[in-house]
This record gives sequence, C-alpha cells and structure tokens, in this order.
Amino acid sequence: MCTALIVPGLNGSDEGHWQRHWLLDDPAAQLVDQDDWQCPVLEDWLGRLEAALASVDSAYIVAHSLGCVLVANMASRPAAAKIRGALLVAPAHLDRVEAMHPCIVRFGAFPLAPLGFPSLLVGSMNDPYMSPEDLAHTAASWGSDLVNLGAAGHINIAAGFGRWPEGYDLLERLKTGAGSASPATRSRIRGLPAARGAHLQGDVSAL
Repeated sequence: MCTALIVPGLNGSDEGHWQRHWLLDDPAAQLVDQDDWQCPVLEDWLGRLEAALASVDSAYIVAHSLGCVLVANMASRPAAAKIRGALLVAPAHLDRVEAMHPCIVRFGAFPLAPLGFPSLLVGSMNDPYMSPEDLAHTAASWGSDLVNLGAAGHINIAAGFGRWPEGYDLLERLKTGAGSASPATRSRIRGLPAARGAHLQGDVSAL
C-alpha cells in the first residue's frame, strides 16, 4: 500500500491549511510530525521523516515550503527508496527564510542535487520565500516538473488556500506521469490558471 505522507514546513500547517484538510479527507494519510516546529534542525526533521518512511511500504510525499527542502535533503538517503513521488508546494529558499526569520532555521545549504524520484514542483510568481528565477532553477536542479500558479503567494492560508481541491488533481498528475517524464520535460514550466484567492497577504507564519 502506498501512503500519502504530509510534510509541513516551519511552524507546521495551522488548522484550515490545505494540508490539514488533506489529512481529514484521506484517513490513510499520515502527518510527519516534528518535536520542534518553531526552530527546526535539519537532522532532527530528517529523523522524523525517515521514521515515517520506515513505517510504510511506500509513499507519495505531499510537502509545503520548508517541508520541500526537507524532502530534497532526504533524497540522498537510503530511506528515499520508498518515495514513489513528491508533490512539492511553494518551496522556501533558505536565503529568504534566514532573511525573514534570522537564527531560527538550521537547515544548512539549500539542496540542488537531482532528487532521483518523480516530483512535481508547484510555485507562484509572488512568493516571498522564492523568486520566480529561483523557482525555475530549483525545478531544473531537482529534475522536477514545474507548475506555476501565477500570483498565488506562498500557497498557504494567508494567500487564500484553505481547502485546495486542485492539489488532489496535481497529485494524480504526478502519479500518472511518474516514471514517464524525461528530465527535459520535468524541467519545463507548465502553467495552470491562477488559483482562487491568489493574492498575497502579510501573514506568512506557516511556512
């Protein structure tokens, strides 16, 4: 059985966040919980993700923000063999995280090595945590297919993303394309219509 592992970012995903809706909608999905959501340490977070992967036969990862960076760091570890694919939403560049939340996140350098498993990177044009240029560069480096939602902020509650049914469609797109897309195809930007609520507000506390 292939399980959906939900991987939030800094401060977790508050009630009402699309990841929380995902957990309610899919009883088989599992939250990758962390001991410290506020001051994350890479090795600690990797340990929790490894433990979650060890508990399942195989998994599709559904990650948001700093959770995407966590998954990219996991890619080089043996436990990544259980990852069938990853939906990576609004990745947060560590340079921007450090500028906005100094001395909070200890995640080392931003990973840019190919992931080694199918991935779909979902971003926007006005995310305060990643510029469009860095988004395209990250997708190409990770070997990910890239979906650009337009002006969708950080794709979180503040940007109007509570329940997000389009996310399920994107996961299905990842599943049906898993293993078939070439690196060139995965690195190409394939846009979708701008998401509803695609405006940026000031509260981006849940990364």
